[in-house]
Amino acid sequence: MLRLAVTSRAETFDRLQAPLADRGIEVAHLPAEGRTVALDTAPSEAFDVGFVFPSRTQSGVALSALHSLPWVNGRDAVLTSRNKGGVLATLGAAGLPVPKTTMVASPVDDDAIADAADRLGWPVVVKPNSTTRGTGVAKATDLDSLLGVVDYLDLIHDYRATGDKTFLLQEYLPDARDYRVMVVDGAYAGAVERRLPDVDRESGRWKHNVHRGAEAVGVDPPADHRRLAERAAAALDVSYLGVDLLVTDDRAVVAETNARPTVDAATKYVPDFYDRLAGLIGKTADGR
Repeated sequence: MLRLAVTSRAETFDRLQAPLADRGIEVAHLPAEGRTVALDTAPSEAFDVGFVFPSRTQSGVALSALHSLPWVNGRDAVLTSRNKGGVLATLGAAGLPVPKTTMVASPVDDDAIADAADRLGWPVVVKPNSTTRGTGVAKATDLDSLLGVVDYLDLIHDYRATGDKTFLLQEYLPDARDYRVMVVDGAYAGAVERRLPDVDRESGRWKHNVHRGAEAVGVDPPADHRRLAERAAAALDVSYLGVDLLVTDDRAVVAETNARPTVDAATKYVPDFYDRLAGLIGKTADGR
């Protein structure tokens, strides 16, 4: 039986255990935080393959070396997907539809910010370049409110230990439907629509992140949306990817990607989801 290292004990860990055990893969926890790691001692536990490289990249590098771990999604895949601006530039260059976006490399003067916002049209969405779960994302309806958000980002970026000093200005797509489409080993593997409760939408909320109260509802997207997600995964060269689509009445765009996506209930995916995931894990362990 293969032993799979999973660095998180959140929902994904629990959901993977039984289905993968049925397919000859033991899911075991390899914590990447909240612990000490002896770098001069061989580890007591053995793993054959890792699932997705941990968000704590420094400890992930050490654990990878100590355990000689290949990863389904390695460090490069996670860092590629985490860089929102890099993802959009790569996908746009490959001819895939993405939102109109400007990357801002802090510090930038107010006139340049104003010009970028005018090009996009009001309101604009402000996104930290490297966060997940909608953290720090804001909508600015005018220049004063936008510059206020930028002031806060400048304060953060001024701190010497801050690594990523970029953020994005992006067009706002009103009433867009928000989908997470899963791609496993290059092929569509299921999708959910993330929906805010009606009362929240009516009160003006617009971010559809599950961690902020939205519900993930299993859906069957049209073939062109499936193909768009597959093309995004191919362009980024990531084997296991969540592709976030924003869909309006007249267009669909790739908004973001996630190389560390949460695994949802099996009923929200294609029937052979776990067969294909187990196959990908096996190929990774074999070095194929």
